[in-house]
This record gives sequence, structure tokens and C-alpha cells, in this order.
Amino acid sequence: RVEHPAGGYKKLFETVEELSSPVTAHVTGWIPTWLRGSLLRCGPGLFEVGAEPFYHLFDGQALLHKFDFKEGHVTYHRRFVRTDAYVRAMTEKRIVITEFGTYAYPDPCKNIFSRFFSYFKGVEVTDNALVNVYPVGEDYYACTETNFVTKINPDTLETIKQVDLSKYVSVNGATAHPHIENDGTVYNIGNCFGKNFSLAYNIIRIPPLQADKEDPINKAEVVVQFPCSDRFKPSYVHSFGLTSNYIVFVETPVKINLLKFLSSWSLWGANYMDCFESNETMGVWLHVAEKKKGRLLNIKYRTSAFNLFHHINTYEDNGFLIVDLCTWKGFEFVYNYLYLANLRANWDEVKRQAEKAPQPEARRYVLPLNIDKADTGKNLVTLPYTTATATLRSDETIWLEPEVIFSGPRHAFEFPQINYRKYCGKPYTYTYGLGLNHFVPDRLCKLNVKTKETWVWQEPDSYPSEPIFVSHPEALEEDDGVVLSIVISPGAGPKPAYLLILNAKDMSEVARAEVEVNIPVTFHGLFKRA
Repeated sequence: RVEHPAGGYKKLFETVEELSSPVTAHVTGWIPTWLRGSLLRCGPGLFEVGAEPFYHLFDGQALLHKFDFKEGHVTYHRRFVRTDAYVRAMTEKRIVITEFGTYAYPDPCKNIFSRFFSYFKGVEVTDNALVNVYPVGEDYYACTETNFVTKINPDTLETIKQVDLSKYVSVNGATAHPHIENDGTVYNIGNCFGKNFSLAYNIIRIPPLQADKEDPINKAEVVVQFPCSDRFKPSYVHSFGLTSNYIVFVETPVKINLLKFLSSWSLWGANYMDCFESNETMGVWLHVAEKKKGRLLNIKYRTSAFNLFHHINTYEDNGFLIVDLCTWKGFEFVYNYLYLANLRANWDEVKRQAEKAPQPEARRYVLPLNIDKADTGKNLVTLPYTTATATLRSDETIWLEPEVIFSGPRHAFEFPQINYRKYCGKPYTYTYGLGLNHFVPDRLCKLNVKTKETWVWQEPDSYPSEPIFVSHPEALEEDDGVVLSIVISPGAGPKPAYLLILNAKDMSEVARAEVEVNIPVTFHGLFKRA
């Protein structure tokens, strides 16, 4: 167990300036000649506006980062995304739009009369696209989890325009983890108002770019609707599972209280975090739909409570769905522990907080698709390679118990990535993750989900980001390629940050490209091949 008494991780949550043009990175080691393209990543880069601080990890203003690889040379560039939230904050020199955990106070310059009326305006939903970037057709969008996505130029990092998904398809928001099929089809999930005033979840599909070159978002459609366990309180959804034939939605006990969400926040200075609550009795419900027919399977899968942010992978095997997840045990919302004050605390305090939080565990659940009532009371899982069980109960629900694929006390395997293009939705062996040590990212980990063998990259006082796997162009094996991660090393040496390139086989270092500037935390991103 590595300790962090020097507190270098605090640099992950420090405001930086954007760059006017790309800077050259200093390479040590040897960059594979086949690695050509850009690593694009999103995260917060502005943690206060003037004297007004943002309070939560998911509040800082969106900064888009790019590492470019060309003929063994590397450059680094970054720009703030020109969202409404950012532009208005810059213009008015204050926080104007309420963020995830920070309430934006009404304009102090307005008179009492106009302030009174602003109490009756609806909530202005944030467009702060700090979570991920993904392709739609030939375009790239930076996103958060609201109905707004922001089209960006992946070469210059300039902001093109804000797009409101709710104008095209019936969703109140969409996750930052769409699935992108190899033909360019995009699937995502979002909360919606279903039939007779009750809440539901819509799976949306955006087709690939057609010959007519029309923006695919114009052709977005709902393919299936999942019901909600509580008609007034939708669960928080961060990602979902997809195979060639099925969609898997895991409904967790972290709920959004719609009455709070829709009431006037300005009356009580509320933000998004204030609208979450936990259902302490429901546990977790899993739902499955047939992808092509858009038909719900009438099978009620149940298991005990956990938080879920990231699906690792999902695949079909012999009448079963294998669902691999990064879970956090219990119904208390993990985001309660991600306030910046917690994350910037001294190491002993960081550890003390994490002791109280839900505990992380990577798990495999197995969902039987063919149910025979004669099997009531029995474990329906007959696959030889897993200890996961699914027991048919007399009330016709199926109780799931997982196989643990990674577990360490307050050591999370999180931000999972796989060889996505070739293995998403298919049987696979390897996943790459960011190791969180009491919520501090301090290692990169490769996991064999079959044998549970792990490989680790770790250096003292070094804080990496989500590892992105890039396959070798002539790869023969699943793990032929490299893993890319942005690492900050505030304590050691003259260079505060670097891009790290690891051999995906054994997680050994291939090269690093150092820059002269600090790089704050990034959440998700992609490698765009040249």
C-alpha cells in the first residue's frame, strides 16, 4: 500500500490556463511509429471564478486536452470549452450557472423586483461539458450528463456549437458513456417522462453518417423504454451495457428526487447534489431488452445494493448475459465523498473520509435469459467458468450473486477500459483501469477477468488518469498495443506532468512525453487515429 503524505494529488484540483497554441513535449523512451493520432480528454480546469469557488469535483469548467502523436513527436494542447456556463462566467466574472455541487446565486446587480421574478424561472441546466468526448458521424462532442452536448473541433479544440439533445429525442439528459458501434451507430440512455406521468429511461440510437451527409443527430430515435422502479424518482444512470443482441440497464438505489429537482432551486439555494437520495430497501434491479426488436425482456433480476458508474463489458454466452461492473457496495451515494474539500484534504483526512465511504469491488454478474418455472429455488447458472449465481425465487424474481473479479480494501479498480473496437459486447479477457487509493488515483492496473491476474504500473507521488488502450494496427492478440495515460508528478523533478505510454502486455513503460505545465484531473476521453 502506497501512502501520499506529501499531498501531491492536490495539484489535480488546481486551476490552470489554457494554451494559445500547442507546446512540444519532451520524449524519453521510444514512441511506436504506428502510434499516429490524438488523445483527446476532458476534465475540469477552472476551479473558481474570481473569489467564488466551485465545491464539487464535477463543477470546474470544462477543459479539453489533446496529445498529438506524429512520427515519434508529441505535442500538447488545451482549450476551455466555450460553453454557456463558461462564457457567461467570464463575462460576468461570477458563477452564473448552477453546477453539480455549486449553486449560482442570483445576479447581485439586479434590483429586488427582477430577482423576485427569477425565483419563478425554471432551472437553467448546465452545459459544462467536462466528462467525456465522443464521435457522432464525422463530428466530435464534449459532454456532461445533461441534455446539452457541445460540438468541438478535434484538431484546434475550438468550440463549434451547443446542441440540445432534448430537441431531437425524448430525453431529459444523456450519459457521458454512449456506446459507439464499429459502423458509427451511437447508443445512449437518459431519463424521460414515460406514459401516464411516470418516469422511465429511454435508450436512444443515433445512426451512422449516411450518403446524404445530414447530421445524424437529426435522425436520433428512441429504440426502447425501460420502466422505473419508482414512478416519481428515477435512478441516477451513468453507463449501460450493450451486446450485439441485448441492452443491459442496471437500476441502482441512488435516486433523483424530482419534486426537489423541478421546484425552484433559487428559493433554497439548491444544486444537483441536493436532489439525490438513496432508496434503502430496493437493492439493485437489472433490466434487459432485445436491441434489434426494442423489446423488453419480462425478467426481474434483483441483487443487493450498490452504486454503479462504469460498466466494464457485457457479452452473451450460451443463453446467459455476462455483465462486468465496477461497483461500490451499499446505497449511500459515492459522489457525497467527491467534494473538492475532501479531495484536497491532507492524506490522513483523505483516508479517514474514504473509510466511511462505500467500498469498491469489480464484479461479474450472470443473467440467465431462458427461465423455466420448474427451476424455482435453483441456481440457473450452468457456465463452468464462473461462481456467479442466479436463483429463481417463488415470486418469479431472479436473485443474483456476483463473482468478485477485483477487490482490495479502499482500493478501487475504476475508469475501466478494454480493447473496445474488437471486444465490446464480446467474450474478452483483459481490462485496464485506474487504481484509486482512498479516491486518490495512484496506479494503473491491467486485470485478466478470467484468471484475476493483475499487472500494475505505479510510481511514488505520481497521479495517473484513466488508461486508454490503443490497439496495434496489425494486432493478433487482444492486448497487442499500448496504454495511454496522463500522469502528474508534482513532487519529482522539473516537469509537472507527462503523457505515459505503456506496453499493454505487461504494463511496462515504453515512453513518456513530458510537458512544462501542470495538467488537472481528466475523467474520460478517446484516441482518434490519424
